Amino acid sequence: MAALQISTDQKLVALLKQGQETAFTEIYSRYWKSLYSNANNVLGDDELAKDIVQNVFISIWQRRLELDIQSLKAYLHQAVRFAVFKVIREQKVNDAFYERLAYVTVEIINDNPLVYKEQQELINKLINSLPPDCLEAYQLSREENLTYKQIAFQLSISEKTVEKRLSKSLRHIRNGLSVGACVAVIMLVS
Repeated sequence: MAALQISTDQKLVALLKQGQETAFTEIYSRYWKSLYSNANNVLGDDELAKDIVQNVFISIWQRRLELDIQSLKAYLHQAVRFAVFKVIREQKVNDAFYERLAYVTVEIINDNPLVYKEQQELINKLINSLPPDCLEAYQLSREENLTYKQIAFQLSISEKTVEKRLSKSLRHIRNGLSVGACVAVIMLVS
């Protein structure tokens, strides 16, 4: 499919809204490299940066009829910036959760092995109580150490779906551990 080589972004946006794939291709070839470069510079993760840019372009194509874009370049860069910040924010939450869990686990192992065993049983129960789709994504991520992209490919789903399933899984485990931690503290105090 040949690119249109249209000079203005406004014309490209108008053609995009009409569903012209050549306009989309032109937008992609015009902005992909700079969007990818910006995302990769911030994240330092080649694959994740590619995924973010890909998802931004997919979103633009899917939402082309409802978009109100004044400046295409600014819109695209802002969309990528938001996606990068979201990934960073989610990563910090996940990292902080696992750091706290590791710290508490070490304390429990050292102070009371029986409570540790019960904590492990609780974690296993929480994992096994996940919905089947979330459990599958969780196991591929945490036990087989696959990336979102690899999981998406293996399960024939989008990376966004993988992200949602893993977020749901971690939220479920976190909430269950919060309740379990209260019970453990009560047991230690009793």
